[in-house]
Amino acid sequence: MDYILIAAGGLLLISIFASKISDRFGVPVLVLFLILGMLAGSDGVGGIYFDDPALAQSIGVVALVVILWSGGLDTEWKQIRPVLGAGGALSTLGVFVTALALGLFANLILGFSLLEGFLLGAIVSSTDAAAVFSVLRSKGIHLSGKLKPLLELESGSNDPMAIFLTVGLIGLLQAPEQTLWGLLGAFAVQMLLGVVLGLGASWVMLVLVNRLRLGYEGLYPVLMLSMVFLLFGLTNTLGGNGFLAVYLAGVSLSRFDFVHKRSLLRFHDGMAWLMQIAMFLTLGLLVFPSRLVKIAGEGLLIALCLMLVARPVGVFLSLLPTSFRWREKAFVSWVGLRGAVPIILATYPLLAGLPKADLIFNIVFFVVLTSVLLQGTTIPWAARRLGVDAPPSLKRQYPIEYTPMEGMKSELKELPVPPDSEMAGKSIVELDFPDDFLIILIARERDFLQPSGGTVLEPGDMLLVLSDSPSLDEVRQRFNLQIE
Repeated sequence: MDYILIAAGGLLLISIFASKISDRFGVPVLVLFLILGMLAGSDGVGGIYFDDPALAQSIGVVALVVILWSGGLDTEWKQIRPVLGAGGALSTLGVFVTALALGLFANLILGFSLLEGFLLGAIVSSTDAAAVFSVLRSKGIHLSGKLKPLLELESGSNDPMAIFLTVGLIGLLQAPEQTLWGLLGAFAVQMLLGVVLGLGASWVMLVLVNRLRLGYEGLYPVLMLSMVFLLFGLTNTLGGNGFLAVYLAGVSLSRFDFVHKRSLLRFHDGMAWLMQIAMFLTLGLLVFPSRLVKIAGEGLLIALCLMLVARPVGVFLSLLPTSFRWREKAFVSWVGLRGAVPIILATYPLLAGLPKADLIFNIVFFVVLTSVLLQGTTIPWAARRLGVDAPPSLKRQYPIEYTPMEGMKSELKELPVPPDSEMAGKSIVELDFPDDFLIILIARERDFLQPSGGTVLEPGDMLLVLSDSPSLDEVRQRFNLQIE
């Protein structure tokens, strides 16, 4: 047991250090976790023998539930709301078209049957947001318009479609008497139950978190995780899509204020990183690099078809009725990085005992590595080349935090003092603000000031104010100000 803990702790620590390489050189950090797992495996210097697809799949499913929950909870509803239609189309139609196009290619070029090719396409059809945004952050690339929320929404919501197609196609391969209409009916039921149970669960979570009033703050993360796993299990048991339910519950809950929201967001973000590292290390251990060499030719053909044909066709068809420019569509096509989900899905044919399961698994692993290494390292170049990058929006960080509580009507807002404002040059007491309007902090250039009644406001000041909506609107209208 001691050796297992030493190995696990050492791999986690090395993985964290490896993230610095990602920051410096722009290599997606998740592929470094994969490579570390491969190096620690039986074909690498670590010599750890691991060949248990069932255990790897179980670890991957648990990790994916936590990652989807954290991603949904961290979603800013106001940003994704304008791209709900486009993101939904990419997550459903885009995934289907990508899988179908790649399946036809595998059938014509590699000799797969139509269903086997479609299965291979379904497995690699979902994208990974973490890989994309780790590269953008490390290189300081900011996207213009609605691209960032679109990519976040798509990558967070397209996994359920890919999982459904994979499971459904495996069922067709094992039982050819099943019909396509039956598969479509199952899809409708899964998605409907996932949506209904996910949205309903978010309301239950909100009520419980705000009203239980637990005696220990540390129990709130435990409460949330218990409800997330309960939601996933119950949804799957009832025939719904648990992954979709978990993600939608997180997105829905993110719209509201609840007890200890900031600390809970940080906790779940840390849990998501832990799950990603554990998942990628496990999947890296599962693969035998020596076997990848034998399928390098087929893997490269599939990867190139996915990046240059299947993904672009899926994106352009899905976004056809939208207002996105062709440059934006081209960028969305190129940043469709593959991550852990395809590798997890590649274990399903292994456990089902399909004839070409080993070949599919190795091809999928090769495709993921190729996608992340080739596309991941060229995302900043593609953003500049296509003209979709934008200047960074610098958001000021304040040395205080505000956690809304149930029953409080006040909000924390930023209020700028324009150069031509009547507020400039006057003390706070002279301005006769409403009683429910409280200036908490003044940001002046690079300094922070604690205000008093005699503090004179200067042009360019940013006021951090605590106020209810009527008082805030009164001040805004009186001085013709914009609320940040």
